[in-house]
Amino acid sequence: MLLFIVRVIITTIVVLLCAHFLPGLEVKNNLDAIFFGLILAVINSVVRPVLTLLTLPISILTLGLFLLVINGFTFWLASEISYGVHIHTFWGAFWGGAIIWVTGIFTNRLIWDSHTY
Repeated sequence: MLLFIVRVIITTIVVLLCAHFLPGLEVKNNLDAIFFGLILAVINSVVRPVLTLLTLPISILTLGLFLLVINGFTFWLASEISYGVHIHTFWGAFWGGAIIWVTGIFTNRLIWDSHTY
């Protein structure tokens, strides 16, 4: 449970940073960013594996580049469910999803290397 909370906090911080630097991504306040982080964590743990499995042939054909589209879609889906985070452009969703994906890789690496599971 502690690892889930750490991931949500890191995701929230990254979303707030992305909102300052990415055009097309708007976060109204910090509380909305926290709810967005929670929603994104649930979507990434439930919906994203199903989408990855269903689009496996396309992912193999594109050598894994289609996973960037899935990341952008899950980022957009989380913004549609949440109230205070809005994505205005396709590139905002694409780059936001890509940045969250890379951050998740580093977060998982940090958590597994520290053996705090």
